[in-house]
Amino acid sequence: MKAVILAAGKGKRLIPITSSRPKPMIPLAGMPLLEHTILGLKDAGIDEILLIVGYKEEIFKDYFGDGRNKFNMKIEYVTQEEQLGTGHAVRYAKDFVKTEPFMLMYGDLLTEPNVFKEIITIFKKSKAQGVIALFKVKNPQDYGVISLNPDGFVENITEKPALELNLGNLINAGIFIFEPLIFEAIEKTEKSVRGEYEFTDSMLILINQFKKKIVGFKINDYFWNDIGLPWQFLDANNYLLDKIEKKILGKIEENVQISGDVFIGEGTMVRSGSFIQGPCYIGNNNIIGPNSLIGAYTFIANDCQVGMGEVSNSIILSNTAIPDFNYIRDTIICENVNLGEEAKFANLRLDKKDIKANVKGQLIDSRRKNLGAIIGPNVKTGINVSIMTGKIIHENSRIGAHTIVSEDIPPNTLYYHDPNKGIIKKSL
Repeated sequence: MKAVILAAGKGKRLIPITSSRPKPMIPLAGMPLLEHTILGLKDAGIDEILLIVGYKEEIFKDYFGDGRNKFNMKIEYVTQEEQLGTGHAVRYAKDFVKTEPFMLMYGDLLTEPNVFKEIITIFKKSKAQGVIALFKVKNPQDYGVISLNPDGFVENITEKPALELNLGNLINAGIFIFEPLIFEAIEKTEKSVRGEYEFTDSMLILINQFKKKIVGFKINDYFWNDIGLPWQFLDANNYLLDKIEKKILGKIEENVQISGDVFIGEGTMVRSGSFIQGPCYIGNNNIIGPNSLIGAYTFIANDCQVGMGEVSNSIILSNTAIPDFNYIRDTIICENVNLGEEAKFANLRLDKKDIKANVKGQLIDSRRKNLGAIIGPNVKTGINVSIMTGKIIHENSRIGAHTIVSEDIPPNTLYYHDPNKGIIKKSL
């Protein structure tokens, strides 16, 4: 069976994390999000993949190539020139799919690899024209809600329904198998009120006009995360770190303590006095310590330097410098960030309420008691900077020494505290 992966979007709700690369290419636990998915598909017996790309498509092509050397698979690409919806994107796969059933999935989600094996088995047994994976959530109003009939077949699909409609909490999990007949339904699909060709509308055409059946496959026994909000990268990273195997490839000096499952890559030096608590993944060519505390559920990519201080339950991407006396928990730091000494990231409100963050102009409840900051690529700070909970520092910004950051900082901004004038913000 072939697989088609939709990976053309920009991931606007995840900016600044996605300001420098597509969402499926964000590294988690040692490799891009999409690579975890491709390895799962390979394990399920899929050996041909079509990536439908758009935003920064060269990053996909440079990393995966044709798939033969890295995965012993065949990977092809097609560019979605305009972002006109999921139905419009799937249409690009028609020539690739040809006459056989195919798996379709969104490229920006993470799930357990067994889901791919299970959905293939269900499709083969069902004799239906499609299968859709479903997941129960607490906030169905933010998703496409799927209604099933008593026999387990899809009856209706409602995008972001009002809670008072009480349509249940089974949502479209973004993993499907279809017969090629779905392309005929796509051709009949008209633009929605959002001005897009919605794939969910195509599925309803398959059901209502073509009188075909789509099986609902509930996957709540498995891990699933659509990573639609920045802090969900931390949840996905934690799930992956729970599965790593201990391996030490770097150099460990004397008087270093390592507890639990910890991966340390080639060329990495862990200096004396450091303590590393697994599960934890530290990539290649890093310098850790001396006297660093690297706490559980931390992922440090490549070519980073972490001095004396604490980093826990955080994602630190490549070429980032974290010098001495820094305190970083529940935080995401993108690539090429340079922190000054004594940078502190608050991760808990004094009243211990859930932390909220601004996403695309809307204040969103993270439903987390602990959340630090989201730091975009190429950010630099001076010494003794304090960043309050849930703040987002956008790409290429600079924060002056001895500054308390209690608001989000836009891209390309110089942000500092003047003793006489208060906070000063200037465009760079």
